[in-house]
Amino acid sequence: MAKNKHEHGSMDVSDHQAVFEGFIRVGTIIGAVSIGVLIFLALFNS
Repeated sequence: MAKNKHEHGSMDVSDHQAVFEGFIRVGTIIGAVSIGVLIFLALFNS
């Protein structure tokens, strides 16, 4: 058995939060670019 007991909320999650924020930022940028491309194609479709 493990001698150290886990205490809820004691883990350092700053790296996880930074990665998640980066993931959300990239997803937002990709979404905005995709919408921009669709609008461009709708306006200049020949």
